[in-house]
Amino acid sequence: MNTSRRSRPAAPVVALLATVLLAGCAGTGGPEGGEPELGPVEVNPATATLGLPMDAYTDTEAERIRMGQVQQALVSRCMARYGFTYEGVRSAEAAAAGAGAEDRHAYLFGLADPAYAAAHGYDKSAGEGSVAKPAPPQLSDNAYVVMNGERPGAQGGTAPDANTEEEAARVDSGLTAAGQKVPAGGCGREGYRKLYAPTEDSVDLLFTFGLASEAHDRSRQDSRVVDAVKKWSSCMDKSGYAGIASPYDVVEKLGLEDDKGGPRAVTAAKADVACKREVNLVGIWGAVEKAYQERLVEEHAETLALYKKQREARFELAASLG
Repeated sequence: MNTSRRSRPAAPVVALLATVLLAGCAGTGGPEGGEPELGPVEVNPATATLGLPMDAYTDTEAERIRMGQVQQALVSRCMARYGFTYEGVRSAEAAAAGAGAEDRHAYLFGLADPAYAAAHGYDKSAGEGSVAKPAPPQLSDNAYVVMNGERPGAQGGTAPDANTEEEAARVDSGLTAAGQKVPAGGCGREGYRKLYAPTEDSVDLLFTFGLASEAHDRSRQDSRVVDAVKKWSSCMDKSGYAGIASPYDVVEKLGLEDDKGGPRAVTAAKADVACKREVNLVGIWGAVEKAYQERLVEEHAETLALYKKQREARFELAASLG
């Protein structure tokens, strides 16, 4: 997806599935605050099996890539109205879309997969290969005007623009091409608006990301997660990795930034994941994360319902474009 004005077209316990109930959980469970009560807490679940409420409002990687292709198609159609052939940037991501099952929560609580840890340590890009970023298509001066809604050399960010397509209908770009008015912000912005902001009531594309981030921030401060992380840290101390307070700090604390997949990183990663499993960190944290997301989903039900409807409309648009 593309939301930027100037970057167009234009972030060891048994029974994997066994569940236990946390008895006597702290908190009121009410919407006004306090620590929410938890539902079932799985024992060392695989992150790929975690289902969180915000997943229903968040594109998978394959969907995100597909929406990027749709946006490019809308930009191309706009450019064609002015007599320009524009195919956009051919992203190498598209070839990988649907290549395998997605684990969207793989690193939500730090590295958690014992098999991956043993094979690759903390190297998240292992097996992906090196992909060069495609160069953007070269545009003539006239095509540049139509694409960007401003003349070459103009000071960025000063040209007329609009946040939605409805607003764009009332904004004069001051530019023409092929006897037609150039849309506010050019075809790059039009492609984005048609997909993500067609009407004045379009919900900001980052709204759901913000809610998920807020839930995660709250979960990190929850006493049950704080306790589980302390136990994990103590386990790491006993494993020879002292002074690591957070699962997110392992690579930096151990100085593994330049060798995330080397032998030392693999050894540390195996200990890291083993300690997570010993204290059931993923099971506990996943349940807490879910509880905070459920609370936010309830608090923002009306906006989320609108967002979901608009997201479904985007998928329908994508299907209509083939």
